[in-house]
Amino acid sequence: MRIAVCAKQVPDPEIPASRFKVDEGSLRAVPPPGVSPVVNGFDLNAAEAAIRLCESEPSAVNEVTVFSAGTDFVMEVMKKPLAMGAHRLVLVDDPALAAIETDTSSTVRVLAAVLHEEGPFDLILCGRQASDWDQAQLPMGLAETLNLPCITLARDLSLTGDGSLRVHRALPDGYQVIETTLPAVVTVSNEYGEPRYPTLRGIMTATRQQPIRYSLADLGLQTQDPPPLRLKRLFIPERSRGCELIEGEDDADSGRLLAIRLREEQLI
Repeated sequence: MRIAVCAKQVPDPEIPASRFKVDEGSLRAVPPPGVSPVVNGFDLNAAEAAIRLCESEPSAVNEVTVFSAGTDFVMEVMKKPLAMGAHRLVLVDDPALAAIETDTSSTVRVLAAVLHEEGPFDLILCGRQASDWDQAQLPMGLAETLNLPCITLARDLSLTGDGSLRVHRALPDGYQVIETTLPAVVTVSNEYGEPRYPTLRGIMTATRQQPIRYSLADLGLQTQDPPPLRLKRLFIPERSRGCELIEGEDDADSGRLLAIRLREEQLI
């Protein structure tokens, strides 16, 4: 059984808001100096789920491959799933992908093509969403393109005796148990649990391992012009705050004046 994990390199979501900058001309977020990107946290949950399945079912699961599409990859960052215990890292590294970062449909095309090239895979795991754009569209688009069933928000995964997959799906007031035949696409949520810390041995093994790289041309792809989705403006909203003191002759008069003011603002 082969498992694929889709992972994305994103800006560190823990940076202070004061250091987050946007270049409105190029429609891109400006990486703060001295702060490395990270692997999307939900995607690390997916990597952890894949590795646990491999450890709990060693006779059934024999390979975990991590896939990512983008550009300007930081290898120390993208190799973290390898240090955790994944077996292979496959990157679609092409400068043209920077221009379509917000176009999920184009990213789906790229990942579907590289999964087909490296596949087949019995299970495709994704994070529930990415922490940069928070669209949460890619897993469903990938399942639709590959004509596979999709289960979202997994908090637990296990293989059944007949080779099916049992998923505990997180709900606001509990969980739902779903079984599906394989192959399938599953999104993993943070309720699954914290991803493991890489061991020193894992880090050393990952350091020596080189990723498999593809360009768009290697996959027989090219960017669509114009792209299906175009970003027209990217900006940080301006916030303004004000405080107005309303005083009357006594508490009752202050309350009356406050009610009049709220009505004027159409708040009541």
